Amino acid sequence: MQDKTVSIICPIYNEEKYIGRFVQSVIDQDYDQSLMEVLLIDGRSTDNTRQLIHDIIGKHPFIKLIDNPRQTVPFALNAGIRESQGEIIVRLDAHCRYPRNYISRLVSALDELHADNVGGAFHTVPAHDNNICTAIALASSNRFGVGNSEHKVGSRMVKEVDTVPFGCYHRSIFDKVGLFDEELIRNQDDEFNARVINHGGKIYLLPDVVIDYTARDSIQKMCRMYYQYGLFKPLVNKKLGKPATLRQFVPALFLLGLLIGLFISLLWHPFLWVYLSVLAAYLCIGLGIGISSAIKCHKPALVLLMPLTFFCIHCSYGWGYLRGIYKVIFNKPFTAKVNR
Repeated sequence: MQDKTVSIICPIYNEEKYIGRFVQSVIDQDYDQSLMEVLLIDGRSTDNTRQLIHDIIGKHPFIKLIDNPRQTVPFALNAGIRESQGEIIVRLDAHCRYPRNYISRLVSALDELHADNVGGAFHTVPAHDNNICTAIALASSNRFGVGNSEHKVGSRMVKEVDTVPFGCYHRSIFDKVGLFDEELIRNQDDEFNARVINHGGKIYLLPDVVIDYTARDSIQKMCRMYYQYGLFKPLVNKKLGKPATLRQFVPALFLLGLLIGLFISLLWHPFLWVYLSVLAAYLCIGLGIGISSAIKCHKPALVLLMPLTFFCIHCSYGWGYLRGIYKVIFNKPFTAKVNR
């Protein structure tokens, strides 16, 4: 039954390629539009995003544009929450398309499960139909690439998890645990969800709710994203007083193993065989996934692109994590570009 007001908040920046498709998926929702408001919080886009939104607002007045002078995601989220009027807050991302029942399913599940946050699962799709974009999308949704993050790799049942993409919340949760931490340009969802759990809250993944998420369109952008994810994780851990998950350590340990293993191999040659064996095992796993992906997608280049993409993900995240530890230990400021 649709009887609750819903505020949809979405941080945006230079989204002219995606904003029309995104807004249409919101307009097409089966939730009563008279109970909805959509707040697009723009980080002062330099492309045609704002004009496109103004054209949309003229036809759909339940959509509103809010300025984000700080140009960061957590500031945008908090601005949207403060401006919103709904009993339910739903965070969305403009690089996604959502099923028609997305809002109604999440709102009903929130009450049915007595949850504090519910969300769907990613179906990661390539930004373009080429080899690089396909490799990025596949690696970003593979357990070897991103570990056991179930909203990325999939789940067969509704289950309690540590985080979900974006999120659907009762407004009251923000009074209970506070707003998003504006120091965290990345990983603000992880830190917020950990606070929810620390306050006794429950977070559920709904695998039947599938979100089409568009992956980065270049290796460079992908590396920057994973570097930033790794960079801010130690700061999240510091704020929480403990690591949120164990999987976050793996890329940093992998990178340290590469560097330390190489150093030991140069000093003690017998260790070189151990070092090369580990690298060979890593490469074989990547090649195996690459061969399978190449056959499935009919793209032979994936045989080599998949192991390369995995390596870039792991090294970027690992290097970011190590840099983050350094910044936490020596009390250095955390900064990162917010551009996608």
